[in-house]
Amino acid sequence: MPLLALLSALGVHSQVKVTASLDSASIMMGRVDTLRLIVERDADRQGVFPLFHKAVPGGYTTLAGDTIELGFPRLDTLKQEGKRITERLVVPVQVFDSGTYRLPPFVYITASDSVSSASLEFCVRPVQVGENDAIADFKDISDPSDRSFLDWMPDWLYELWWLWILAILGIAAGIYFGMKYRKTGKFMTLPEKPQPKPWTAALDRLEKLKAKKLWENGMEKEYFTELTDILREYLYKRFGINAMEMTTNQIMSKLADQKDVREKRDYVRKILAIADFVKFAKVRPLPADNVAAFDNAVNFVKETAIIEAPASEDAKEDDAKSGSGVNLSDKKGGKG
Repeated sequence: MPLLALLSALGVHSQVKVTASLDSASIMMGRVDTLRLIVERDADRQGVFPLFHKAVPGGYTTLAGDTIELGFPRLDTLKQEGKRITERLVVPVQVFDSGTYRLPPFVYITASDSVSSASLEFCVRPVQVGENDAIADFKDISDPSDRSFLDWMPDWLYELWWLWILAILGIAAGIYFGMKYRKTGKFMTLPEKPQPKPWTAALDRLEKLKAKKLWENGMEKEYFTELTDILREYLYKRFGINAMEMTTNQIMSKLADQKDVREKRDYVRKILAIADFVKFAKVRPLPADNVAAFDNAVNFVKETAIIEAPASEDAKEDDAKSGSGVNLSDKKGGKG
């Protein structure tokens, strides 16, 4: 009987146990919560969490359709008693949309089996930007008039409707050509000169933004608004991503589909993350954050720009027509 009890105790002791917990079950949108995964195991039963196994330092993992972002986990060994080890993974959790979310069970896989934690549920509160005023100053609905618009219209105006349409078109044409003449000095203008490349235009706008010294003068919100506008317009003109109409998560999802810039999207994520804090949560960033956001924008534009490959004099015209080139992030120097 004592031997049976000993074997039973040893079997229970050798099991792998995974416990998951959140520091807070209710956080504000954009704030960082902390997920803690406790693993109790024997020293010879080392395993991994597949969800984080492929993550690189500085990277992140997404859940719930990219709505929940899990940062790179930090592993700590809490204690070791004989062959028994207790480890802890500390994982930052961040959500930029309000609502109730459920984290799925976290699976820990060893060489012989797998163990799952319990699922976790938490609430993300929206950022309160102001109080709703009471609805007021609405006029009562008026009764319909007995007479229609046509009844009020004079007969001569009704019968000569086509003449009034011609008059309106003539006035509109006169205003259009008059404004065009005042602007260019000509009624007909030549085709506009070629527009600058998206990366050239973006870098020029970034330099102008830097010269304004907005954040240095306490205008952080205006600074990040213009910075993200420059970035979103560049994403549209360079990659065809309609970023002006997208949320941060939607933009990151679209960039993930771009094979040639997939590794550069961390620049964009860092810029948009701090911009969301400043614009929606009214957080005042540190000077280092302002500089880092600007540098990330410049680096992203430069590393995703396209430079035309050098060509012979005979092929310059053909190259210009075909638009051949190479991405700066794929070719760092030398002849093309």
